[in-house]
Amino acid sequence: MMKKFGLTYGALAAGLISIGLISDAFADNKVIRIGVMNDMSGPYSDFQGPGSVLAAQMAVEDYGGKAAGLPVEIISGDHLNKPDVGSAMAQQWIDTQGIDAIADVPNSAVALAVNQVVKDRNKVLLGSGVGTAALTGEQCSPNTVQWTYDTYEIGHALGHAVVQRGGKTWYFVTADYAFGHDLQNQATDQVVKDGGQVLGSVALPLGASDFSSPLLQAQSSGAQVVALANAGADETNTLKQAAEFGLTKKQKLVGMVFGLQNVPPLGLKAVQGLMAVQAWYWDLNDKTRAFAKRYQARMNNHAMPNDMQAGIYTIVLHYLKAVDKVGSAADGKKVVEAMKAMPVDDAVYGKGSIRADGRGLHPVYLTQVKSPDESKGEWDFFKVLSVIPANLAFRPLSEGKCSFVASQ
Repeated sequence: MMKKFGLTYGALAAGLISIGLISDAFADNKVIRIGVMNDMSGPYSDFQGPGSVLAAQMAVEDYGGKAAGLPVEIISGDHLNKPDVGSAMAQQWIDTQGIDAIADVPNSAVALAVNQVVKDRNKVLLGSGVGTAALTGEQCSPNTVQWTYDTYEIGHALGHAVVQRGGKTWYFVTADYAFGHDLQNQATDQVVKDGGQVLGSVALPLGASDFSSPLLQAQSSGAQVVALANAGADETNTLKQAAEFGLTKKQKLVGMVFGLQNVPPLGLKAVQGLMAVQAWYWDLNDKTRAFAKRYQARMNNHAMPNDMQAGIYTIVLHYLKAVDKVGSAADGKKVVEAMKAMPVDDAVYGKGSIRADGRGLHPVYLTQVKSPDESKGEWDFFKVLSVIPANLAFRPLSEGKCSFVASQ
């Protein structure tokens, strides 16, 4: 039976709530437990939040509820977008609640902190909402898998596509933390490589509400492209204010992590024509549509899943297959080795693989927001312009500087 329970981390995380299935079997190590850690109350809550928890639960149910002969349980917690909170939660989960794997972890600074905790305790990190490419680069770990997307893939794929369509000069409005700066740097590399130019940038803290000053700076720069190197509600609010300023009349807006949940608060008319790279879209084929409809029927706000929420389903399902292969969840490094050795194949993301550095490989999609006339119904927001194969979308293994791969 599902029930709620509360945890206190003192002043570090007052009011932090963790929810999930709790069993007395933990005392005898007779349960496999996965903790979904993300933003449950802040700017990313609609983009991962409860939706990622539901996706993880659906993966467990579809797998039969057991792995290695043991029941599998899902719990969740809110890291409040604070690295110290995420790190403390990860330690507490693993040390006192028997968590075998931590999943999702949007917010790159939090994910990098949790990454170290998981490695030190030989458990598993299953990244889906996290974007920083450092997770499979200079801060890689043999205990970590990063599915869905990363800043290299978004920055390079989108940068190339926009420059090829005539967007030669760029100005960035950037989230002022690891994720935003990494995203800007990756896009800048590709823009310059393709003969474009970056005219300037402005950085804003997470959760900012007034984007008028940076947007005016972007407008006065004369750049052909204003690129939003932010995500979640911050990106939605930036786009909303950009429309109010009439910025799109002379400049092209690019949402670098623009997804399904960004559209409803804005409306198709306000963002029609905007290009974005998606790792997955619910309306790709019959199998993705069937999963999305099952998910939507259980989601409290009746939203369709985005690529990161669907990514949680795929990576949790693959983790459970690996636990079965190993015969236990106890040794996280061995489980990750098994995940890398097996092909990824399910009804949601289809076929893929996990590389030696932990990078999940699958096609990604260059999409464009439909006009109101093109949309055929609720959640019908994107048209696919092209499919980018994994070997062109993600950073080459040789360029990642992952230490344990280089030493092999």
